Amino acid sequence: MASATDDAWERAEGVPGLTDPFIQKYLSGRDALVQQEKKQRSGPSPSAQPDHYFRENLSPTAQEACAIVSQIRFEEQQTLWTKDYEDCLASSYVDVFPGMMFNLAKERMEKSKLWKIVRKMPKGALLHCHLEAMVDLDWVLHEAFATHGVCVRSHAPLSNEQARLKTGISFTYSNASAKSDVSIWSDDYVANTQIPIATAADNFPDGGRKGFIEWIRLRTSITPEEHLKQHEGPNEVWRKFMSCFPILGSIIYYEPIFRKFIRKLCQQLLEDGTYYVDLRSAFYTPYRSLGKEEWDADFFNMLEHIEDEVEKFKASEEGKDFWGVRMIWTTVRAFDNRTIVNSMNQCIEMKIEFPELIAGYDFVGQEDMGRPLADLSPLLFYFRKKCAESGVDIPFFFHAGETLGDGDSVDENLFDAILLGTRRIGHGFSLYKHPLLIDMVKEKKILIESCPVSNEVLRLCGSIMSHTLPALLARGVPCSLCNDDPTILGQGVSGMSHDFWQALQGWENLGLEGLGSLAENSVRWASLEDYSQKEWVQAIKDGCTGKGIRAQRLKEWATRWERFCAWIVDEYGADENTDPEE
Repeated sequence: MASATDDAWERAEGVPGLTDPFIQKYLSGRDALVQQEKKQRSGPSPSAQPDHYFRENLSPTAQEACAIVSQIRFEEQQTLWTKDYEDCLASSYVDVFPGMMFNLAKERMEKSKLWKIVRKMPKGALLHCHLEAMVDLDWVLHEAFATHGVCVRSHAPLSNEQARLKTGISFTYSNASAKSDVSIWSDDYVANTQIPIATAADNFPDGGRKGFIEWIRLRTSITPEEHLKQHEGPNEVWRKFMSCFPILGSIIYYEPIFRKFIRKLCQQLLEDGTYYVDLRSAFYTPYRSLGKEEWDADFFNMLEHIEDEVEKFKASEEGKDFWGVRMIWTTVRAFDNRTIVNSMNQCIEMKIEFPELIAGYDFVGQEDMGRPLADLSPLLFYFRKKCAESGVDIPFFFHAGETLGDGDSVDENLFDAILLGTRRIGHGFSLYKHPLLIDMVKEKKILIESCPVSNEVLRLCGSIMSHTLPALLARGVPCSLCNDDPTILGQGVSGMSHDFWQALQGWENLGLEGLGSLAENSVRWASLEDYSQKEWVQAIKDGCTGKGIRAQRLKEWATRWERFCAWIVDEYGADENTDPEE
């Protein structure tokens, strides 16, 4: 604030003041321009489901709740995210700020009032996540130790630290052939010998069972140290990332553990305000039914067990508000044609067997190192032909634009995804560079499944502050927030609260009302049941004014949103102290 001396100097110098009429006229015009731009951020009409339309139609209670959250956000920026609290971080990091790198912010984030608020928010539907990376690791390891016959094996002896960091490992099941008198940590270990998990863990050379658990955590997640090495680029971190999936899949893909895992997943999502999930799985790691020494020949039992456990959960008192689970079948994009065709045919077979469970098809794996959609297009036309011959309709939900490229074959996956009729785009990180494609995405009612924490940890951006989602929202592109791979990426839980918090704290233009719009979008674009392409687009346009399950779910979400906003007003209203340290 300027002193009296400064004010006198400015007047003597002829510097105009903020209250001068022509400065006020400028500021008034400036504010009008800002408001005009905000109105255009997400489209002109309700049929486009704009962020602006959602904001303009907030109830008085929701408006008050959004104002309260904005005030809490501002006050926490002045208190919780300052150098005064820097001692909680390593001394090499010179600043603390809202929107800082996720792994640096996570501990402090979870102490904030905004975190308590976001945790209670009805987040709607989770549209982009991968089954193997939705594991509560502590819980599943406890189950593995408690389940008879679970073993661990390795491609080579794990007799030194380097081997323990790099050698391929997996969990398996053996009723008879496990070797409790052999050490996997010894040079004498023979590759792929099955060792009971308790024996392997208790003999772990660096801390016994506790050290073993920390070692598994290291092998199945991107560590904070790895996250911070942004200078190494995406390819290096993707190598670690991809190595995590076979290990996690091998833990859960045994029936006694898998059934409990599915129920646990539904519980955790519901606790986080998520009522529906589209799960992706590569259907690559084999599944094993109860007590069998051999893997199942296909994924029939796995899918049957998913359906069974989800229905049991929905029928229970604790799960009565849960809407359900569907699967997007995925194939690793780097595979050869024969392997991909076999996977496509399995997908069609399982769609016939489980028509309500299989929702769509996609490719997974690093786009930068995999085959582009243009190269895969002959196989995709083959897939469409086989679907038609089999009497099934399996829509596409493609990953695309998860890259830093601009105009290369990977970036151009966005063109193919749109032309091939994808209903949603996974990530779409590079879409903001393509003005024509942005218009096409809006016209065709394609939603972007945005995963901010994932994009940061996998080195597409340095922090939430440099993420591209705000650019898409400003152009009126429909988007939702998703968590992608929380076990591996550092969230630690299967819910979406970390991604929602990062977006709320990181972007000034978003606010609680923006979060609400993203959550509503997730319900509007959820593949709750099978739709023809015409029905899909019409249901999106109609929203809660339409008929059918989508309109019903949107109304249910809106009711929960209003209750949530009322809770904020009651809990954090004008008489409440918003000091985060109180």
